[in-house]
Amino acid sequence: MPYPNSAPSAKPPGRPRDAARESEILAVVLSLLSETGIDGVTFEEVARRAQASKRTLYRRWATKQEMVVAAIKAGPAAGNKPDPIDTGSLRGDLLALLERLEATVEAGSPVSLAIMQAGLGDPELCRHIEESAGPTGARIPDAVLRAAIDRGELPASADPFAYEEVAAAVLVIRKLNGLSTDRRYREALVDSVLIPALRSGVSADQHGIFSGRPTPATPDSHQ
Repeated sequence: MPYPNSAPSAKPPGRPRDAARESEILAVVLSLLSETGIDGVTFEEVARRAQASKRTLYRRWATKQEMVVAAIKAGPAAGNKPDPIDTGSLRGDLLALLERLEATVEAGSPVSLAIMQAGLGDPELCRHIEESAGPTGARIPDAVLRAAIDRGELPASADPFAYEEVAAAVLVIRKLNGLSTDRRYREALVDSVLIPALRSGVSADQHGIFSGRPTPATPDSHQ
């Protein structure tokens, strides 16, 4: 019989997470991403393939986005450095961003391409990937753009559209076609395309494909 003033007994700790089991589940998520893209990743299919209950998955991740980001952090983004890009020059910053992008695409191959594709249809997922899993290099950070403007390397009207429309797209296309994306190529891309476009100061009046919020098609956009 408990006494009125007695302290309640401590709740027994829950079952600890099995790190090896979690890694297996996240590997299934990455496999699904590679095979079917983001649309094919569901709690039901992950549970079936991983031979786990949906309850087990929901105990770890409340939403599909959380589960996908966890898989990316454990896989393609495992080597990403969240440190801000700041080399002291616009050229250096752009090359550093492209190097990070190169590493992101290489790390997961088809998985990484699926990740970038997912960002096109799900801006919120794209934001989660950039903030939680680490910057992919597919978009130019506001801090990099602002620093270049403050140093006088870019006009105040500089628009990130050029980088966010071109950089990831051309690297992905070249990867898919077995073409070089080495440092020499990346330097040529920065010097002959990206810097001149950013320095033009011309507003594109829309957002690039890898901006996290690409401008959608409009009814008259094909005319």
